[in-house]
Amino acid sequence: MSPTQALQHMAFQPINRGYNAVFRLNQLSLGLTVPIENYARGPVPTMADHIERIQLAEVLGFSAVWLRDVPFNVPSFGDAGQTYDPFVYLGLLAGVTEQIALGVASLILPLRHPAHVAKAAASVDQLSGGRLILGVASGDRPEEYPALNQPFTERGNRFRESFDYIRKMGESSPTFENDLGRLSHGMDMLPKPLNGKLPMLITGSSRQTPEWIAHNGDGWITYPRNLSVQAQAIRDWRSRLEAVGQPNKPIMQPLYIDLAADPDTPPQPIHLGFRLGINSLRTYLKSLEQIGVNHVALNLRFNQADIKTTLSRIADEILPDFSEKRR
Repeated sequence: MSPTQALQHMAFQPINRGYNAVFRLNQLSLGLTVPIENYARGPVPTMADHIERIQLAEVLGFSAVWLRDVPFNVPSFGDAGQTYDPFVYLGLLAGVTEQIALGVASLILPLRHPAHVAKAAASVDQLSGGRLILGVASGDRPEEYPALNQPFTERGNRFRESFDYIRKMGESSPTFENDLGRLSHGMDMLPKPLNGKLPMLITGSSRQTPEWIAHNGDGWITYPRNLSVQAQAIRDWRSRLEAVGQPNKPIMQPLYIDLAADPDTPPQPIHLGFRLGINSLRTYLKSLEQIGVNHVALNLRFNQADIKTTLSRIADEILPDFSEKRR
């Protein structure tokens, strides 16, 4: 067995309650992207019944809900996400849920000062009992950067320095300096993450080298691809982890679905996903599990069927196939 093959069989190192529940070795779990509604006709969702739907997702057994960081409704982007600030929303969700992991996929680090991110994220982690999973990214909407007087071309460097700054804030009274700030003289930031570390997953390349991502991230958020291409990307990920001396780390991806009434409807491509029947969805998710994807965040933006009915169908007919109890 090669070192890379051996790495594939190493359990993920525990970080907090949310991360540990969502990411399990050689197993896929399912979450939902918020807002949990159809808003295919325009960029702005209604956010109707948004709390009730997240609470329903928790009751039904979905492992996580994922918020997005969309500071501005950029016309060329065409999607305002959940409209609410992710940290304000996470604070609310920490109080109205008990078990489900609370994720962000992904926070745009260059557009926020890392001190604010570190304090807000650690606060959510504490208030939720260790359920925060923080996805981070460098951003892909050039229009937002002038609004915050930030140079789009320098986002890669700012991302890296923000990431380092946030990591340091988990330490006790760190001495630290980079272009974004300096801590000294025993100053400290409170609170700390519940277990001493925030799980931080890096999205895409975030303008960094693959080796930097493998060394520094607690996992990788990538985009849907053809199965054979995705399988190669996962093999490359594990090879990089082994090359930089890191333990096994998980991979997750989003998937837009439009669940058809006929359970045997074959997959028909839509934006970053498929219109398909429940049986085809099960088969596709099993294929993702087999190639090493650890978590899929389902997005129902284009789902034409009733949302609550869709959630119940997935919970009844799909979740048991990816439950921890089946092992």
